[in-house]
Amino acid sequence: MISIPVFEAKTRLSELLQQAQQGEEIVITRHGVPMARLVPPVEGSRRAAASSQARRVEAAFDSLTDLRQGVSLDIPLADAVRAGRD
Repeated sequence: MISIPVFEAKTRLSELLQQAQQGEEIVITRHGVPMARLVPPVEGSRRAAASSQARRVEAAFDSLTDLRQGVSLDIPLADAVRAGRD
């Protein structure tokens, strides 16, 4: 891991990006306090996370659909909504 002040990072940004692309982690500091990190890219991580979240949402809806099978309010929906507001 490389630690570098923000001013120097600005002047060497292209070089630092190349190092990050090659697997190096760079911490950018201001007055010795870490402010940001440059990290290597992870191929497809956003796409995989979105796909994983979509699968979880779909599974949740499937579970809710299964739960409501055979369940009836025995009253019109509008009456149930009104009763819930009282």
